[in-house]
Amino acid sequence: MIKTEYRLTVRRGGKPAFAKATAGRQNTESAFAEASADRYRIWILIIAAIAVIFAAFGCREKRVPETATPVRIITISPNITEIAFALGLGEKIIAVSSDSDWPAEAREKIKVGSFWQPDIEAVIAAKPDLVITEKYENQKAIADNLERLGYKVLNLKMETIADLFTAIQKVGDAAGCRQRSEIVAKDIQKQINNIKAKSASMSKVKVLWVIQPDPLRVAGRNTFINGMIEIAGGENAIGATIQPYPPISGEELSGCGAEVIIQSAMGTAGISEQKKTAELFWSKFSNLPAVINNKVFVINADTVLRLGPRLPEGIEAVALLLHPEEFSEKTGVDKDLK
Repeated sequence: MIKTEYRLTVRRGGKPAFAKATAGRQNTESAFAEASADRYRIWILIIAAIAVIFAAFGCREKRVPETATPVRIITISPNITEIAFALGLGEKIIAVSSDSDWPAEAREKIKVGSFWQPDIEAVIAAKPDLVITEKYENQKAIADNLERLGYKVLNLKMETIADLFTAIQKVGDAAGCRQRSEIVAKDIQKQINNIKAKSASMSKVKVLWVIQPDPLRVAGRNTFINGMIEIAGGENAIGATIQPYPPISGEELSGCGAEVIIQSAMGTAGISEQKKTAELFWSKFSNLPAVINNKVFVINADTVLRLGPRLPEGIEAVALLLHPEEFSEKTGVDKDLK
């Protein structure tokens, strides 16, 4: 249209007509540029609005609204399950690890995989507002993933007796039952102090604590088991080690001078058969005082190897093996937490 008008103007030879056509062309181009700029600004506003909406609502399906006090709790460890029940949180616990079997009510809860292989899909399906895990490598991945998805996760270090009291306090704070957690912690501490006071004057017994017999692996000094041994009136037959649960050679074993050997049972079934197998295995180390004096024991690991509210009961069981005459009478372990 502009070109046609230009040609007509030339044929007529009229200068004003040419100027008018040129002005029209400029106005049209200006109008087109303004329209393009307007469209550009509109698109920028639309994109910005979409970004804001996505930021606000884009991940809503993945996130769980936080409540002041959790009402849907998942515990992915047997001893943490025991802590939660001891704090009176049984009704709020919606799921547990498959190896959580105490108290009896825990067996009725939904299972979300085992301690060693937690199932993140089962956890998400249960819609928790608090998930409690331990700081072990096998649970770190699930804890990290759940946090990225917006779930509230309490990750606890559970390696020493001191860690137990810290864990009780943290669970109490996270679950809104701090007062109850203080009562439970004080009660556990009181029971431990009673055992410690009774064993303080007794001669220390050298103890070798076997975690697994094949390959042979024992409890070192930087473990809660070492703390149990000392409170019960014993001392670890193994010296300082780099690993908390180190492997041990036959030569080291023969020279450790263990007076009592405690072997953790593998599961709760067939303990009598495990005792026979242990007796046969340890008969090869006939120079050890524990073997000579028939002081090799296989005990239920659920009580003594779970760092939880039943710890005093486990320590007392160990004390009874080390000092049977002195600990034949009960030391006042609170059965309400059993």
